[in-house]
Amino acid sequence: MADAPVKLQISTLPEAPGVYQYYGKEGKLLYVGKAINLKKRVASYFTKQHDNARTRLLVKKIEEIRHIVVATETDALLLENNLIKKYQPRYNVMLKDDKTYPWICIKNERFPRVFSTRKMIRDGSEYFGPYTNMRTVHTLLDLIRGLYQLRTCNYDLSEEKIRAGKYKVCLEYHLENCQGPCEGLQTEAEYHENINAIRNILKGNFKDSLLRFRKQMKEMAENLQFEDAQRVKEKIDVLENYQAKSTVVNPKINNVDVFTIVSDESYAYINFLQISFGSIIRSHTLELKKKLEEPDEELLELAALELRKRFNSNSREIYVPFPIKTEEGVKVTVPKLGDKKKILDLSERNAKYFRMEKFKQAKIVDPDRHEKRIMAQMKKDLRLTSEPRHIECFDNSNIQGSNPVAACVVFRNGKPSKKEYRKFNIKTVEGPDDYASMAEVVYRRYKRMLDEEQPLPQLIIIDGGKGQLSSALKSLEKLDLRGKIAIVGIAKRLEELFYPDDPIPLYLDKKSETLKVIQQLRNEAHRFGISFHRDKRSKEALNTELESIPGIGEKTVIQLLKHFKSTKRIAAASFDQLEQVVGANRAKKIITHYRHSQ
Repeated sequence: MADAPVKLQISTLPEAPGVYQYYGKEGKLLYVGKAINLKKRVASYFTKQHDNARTRLLVKKIEEIRHIVVATETDALLLENNLIKKYQPRYNVMLKDDKTYPWICIKNERFPRVFSTRKMIRDGSEYFGPYTNMRTVHTLLDLIRGLYQLRTCNYDLSEEKIRAGKYKVCLEYHLENCQGPCEGLQTEAEYHENINAIRNILKGNFKDSLLRFRKQMKEMAENLQFEDAQRVKEKIDVLENYQAKSTVVNPKINNVDVFTIVSDESYAYINFLQISFGSIIRSHTLELKKKLEEPDEELLELAALELRKRFNSNSREIYVPFPIKTEEGVKVTVPKLGDKKKILDLSERNAKYFRMEKFKQAKIVDPDRHEKRIMAQMKKDLRLTSEPRHIECFDNSNIQGSNPVAACVVFRNGKPSKKEYRKFNIKTVEGPDDYASMAEVVYRRYKRMLDEEQPLPQLIIIDGGKGQLSSALKSLEKLDLRGKIAIVGIAKRLEELFYPDDPIPLYLDKKSETLKVIQQLRNEAHRFGISFHRDKRSKEALNTELESIPGIGEKTVIQLLKHFKSTKRIAAASFDQLEQVVGANRAKKIITHYRHSQ
């Protein structure tokens, strides 16, 4: 509950859009948020029970509430973003990035140079970017230099100095990388035609350059300038090849920003694609650490605004997976099908890949963080009361009804703990009865753990559907453990998860990490059980073969197998070899048996 001064402040808040600020002791800013209705939003912090401990801690620390009323939701969003970046309150998602991104500059000169830079100088030059990957910059510059002959020198190529013959052509001219504007060998108009074509390429529009080159090639061929026409054809091939690689959707989709979000318990990953004439001209993924279980809508709004500012985007349309509020004058589209949906799916896939890479890095660099995240995710997905740090999974094996066995595998912190795996011979069940076998092994496993006062698992997984789950539950009831350990059954066909007393199964996302851990447990239990079953059948087959010989007992069989390693070698052994191991009398019986069986 709020203190009296805070209650008073809430009661006087206006029911209007705006930004609220929470302050703690000594006037320290703790949190900034936006609201359509300030009074309703702020009051909700103090009237409902929060699941998140960080939110509860924030509420306890609030000493003062201030607010700023604005005209619209958009104004509130912009103001919230500016305040977060300026004051960086402790409980807000931080939107900061210290990187200096590269740009491609078309210099404001009479004969403009085109080059990469990390500094933006306000001198009338044009800047394209910023780009998030220097490789993209190099690829574009290599493409441009292969298509157009541009100067690289930094001379002042004024008309007076060129007319006065102040400069001489350099090696770049003789290498045919420049057409010599420094000696007046190329006109300003011709040079600017190339610059206009380069400007279009940087915007993702290849059409004009391709038309121009095709026209040149045709004219050269008609004038019998076949070598020159071939060089132009090579440029066309280079440009078409680059366009094919960069065009991902319909080329009519132009000047659009695409944003998608993938999130888990602790982090959100927002991917930004910038599309021009069907080409991706920028891709960037932002990682945000959640502070107060912020919903995806709120995080995507913040990130979209930040990324558009950071990359200087003035696109008038954005594609997003669900409606969000953004700047006025920007059209928000939620694609449902067609090329627009394809590009949205591509953005989401980029976010997922980025997240996957982060997880892989975390496994190596920070395994504790990875384990905590997996455990928190499993707790949430499986509706558990505690993190499943210790999981056990049971599987029965009785191929064709013979040699019924069971296996129990153990996972600690989401990883196999092979030294704790256990094998079970079924003792009390006659014939192939999966349900009774499951009841027996579950009872034996946890009866022993209770007797030995071992810590019990947080989660039991039963490989099978409702029938196997019910059998396991009966054993837990006998041991007074029902309700004390979470238990679920997994059916193979549709990967359905069954819970006690719940007729409707749970279906997890096929790509979810929780399902992958459960599948790994199930597969490991199956592998371990099948391996045990196979070993038992093989051993029984061997023993049956040798023990069927009159006068040959179990001890003799063990002696023989230790020495010869297999029944095949025993069958092929000579009388003298057998005599050295088991004596003349038994050796004679073995030789007689195998001769008769041949």
